[in-house]
Amino acid sequence: MFLKINRVKMLGVMLLSFTLVLSACSNKQSVSKSGSASETYPSDPIEVIVSYSAGGSSDLGTRTLMQYVEKELGVPVVVVNKPGGGGWVGWEELLNSEPDGNTIALINTPNLTTGYMDPNAGRDENLDDFELIANQITDPGVIAIRKDEDRFNSLEELMEYAKKKTTTTTSTGVMGDDHIAALKMNKTFGTKFNAVQNGGTGESTTAVLGGHVDVLFANVGDVTTLYNDKEIKVLAVMSKERSPLLPDVPTLEEEGFEGVVSSSSRGYAAPKGVDEEKMKVLRDAFEKAIQNEEHIKKMEETGLQVNYQDPEAYKASLQKEEKEIEGIKDLLNW
Repeated sequence: MFLKINRVKMLGVMLLSFTLVLSACSNKQSVSKSGSASETYPSDPIEVIVSYSAGGSSDLGTRTLMQYVEKELGVPVVVVNKPGGGGWVGWEELLNSEPDGNTIALINTPNLTTGYMDPNAGRDENLDDFELIANQITDPGVIAIRKDEDRFNSLEELMEYAKKKTTTTTSTGVMGDDHIAALKMNKTFGTKFNAVQNGGTGESTTAVLGGHVDVLFANVGDVTTLYNDKEIKVLAVMSKERSPLLPDVPTLEEEGFEGVVSSSSRGYAAPKGVDEEKMKVLRDAFEKAIQNEEHIKKMEETGLQVNYQDPEAYKASLQKEEKEIEGIKDLLNW
């Protein structure tokens, strides 16, 4: 009788233990399937796609920021350059990646916006296909020339020259900010600027310094070091006000050429479908990294002006840009 009772008790203990094991496994599987356990994310390295060649301000700005993002996330963050297609080689790869939070990308405007709005491109993507993380940089456009340029030494001389002769300018993608700026200049002032497309700012700078392209259309962040080293001459900034990073360079309007404004914003996004808790981890990490005082100082040293925007403000800014692009369809032959 005693032996029988002990066997019953032992069987009960075994059944209880088995039930607890099943429950633990079930909970573990539930967390794994939902992918919502933010305390386990990230555990793998994160890849950041930069859709431009190495050496330009987009690439350098991203690599600098990722040092701080890496510290916040606690895993390696690897930058991979995928230039081409005005940025869309890299962005297509982003949108085709697994929405697991392990692949994100730098997104530049207006290249991103014109890329999906252009009816000739035949793209089905739009802003809703991107999970926005944050904006990092807003970078005004500039017009610059070689320091030994002898055909024109001022903006006025350049404009007079470009009204008479076709003048080549650099551009980092069809319908990017440099390209659109050249088109706006032609329409507003009657110039004959002709944009020469390339894979990134590094190539643009090389082309101008080598005498293969006449004028450098770029951004403040692309030229600050070259300007400080007296390798190029910056004729004007294409913004409403002077850049605090190039305080002695006048605006187009100050030089008597009102009506053209150009800039590029640079932020980060993941593909649509990433778990919301993972997105929160990414957004929190980027917010802290972007607003890190050391990061801001390093950006200023390279000529980049930090302009943090959270996902909501960033989306509103991009939607505003969509409306502005709608207003210049005639320039883009849409």
